[in-house]
Amino acid sequence: MRKPIIIGNWKMNKTVKEAVEFIEKVDGHVHDKATFGVATSFLALDASLKAAKNLVISAQNCHYETSGAFTGEVSVEMLEELGVKYVIVGHSERREMFGDCDCSVNKKVLKLLSKGVTPIFCIGETEAQFDANETEAVIRSQVSKGLKDVQDVTKVVIAYEPIWAIGTGKSATKEIANTCCGIVRDEVSKLFGAEAAEKVLIQYGGSVKPENIEEYMAEEHIDGALIGGASLQAESFISIIEKVK
Repeated sequence: MRKPIIIGNWKMNKTVKEAVEFIEKVDGHVHDKATFGVATSFLALDASLKAAKNLVISAQNCHYETSGAFTGEVSVEMLEELGVKYVIVGHSERREMFGDCDCSVNKKVLKLLSKGVTPIFCIGETEAQFDANETEAVIRSQVSKGLKDVQDVTKVVIAYEPIWAIGTGKSATKEIANTCCGIVRDEVSKLFGAEAAEKVLIQYGGSVKPENIEEYMAEEHIDGALIGGASLQAESFISIIEKVK
């Protein structure tokens, strides 16, 4: 039985003070039916880790090198020292705005795994690719390239997020989301075997909110959610936590 994982990706939102206030409101509502957490800004990580007793605190990105002339970047070692156990990599905004590619994302995945930190590895197609019926090819390519040389895929969380459904108000139907997460699982099975594919956690992301979280979570291949806007308000996230019970 796979234990679901629900992570709120705050993106460039919330000051340190606002992050701690959110955590103080939400933390007591967390239950053991799933893993719940939020991905804060780098600045808010330390204070959030200290404030959280039940919520998992994730970073939103990392660099794959230990140190060096990489202005503005943060290494896995820096995150590890704080106590960070999850890091989002390969988010479509990082790919589209900041030049992340399958190769660099793969390096980040491997670096995180080498340090015992869980990557939340994001994949997903554009609206043009979806309209051109290229979704399956894109998914399989991103999974195979992003997980190259991974030894134990069960230590990776895979987040399928169709780019056309992120922050647009549009969301994939539960059927589309489940089918695509099923394609992810099938590709993992081809690469790492059926047993590993049955264990790996696959999230859906893209305009997930309290009103639709239950229908996604009821699907066979969806093991959780990566949530954007609906994770920014404590009341909304508490509602999601309650509905996942």
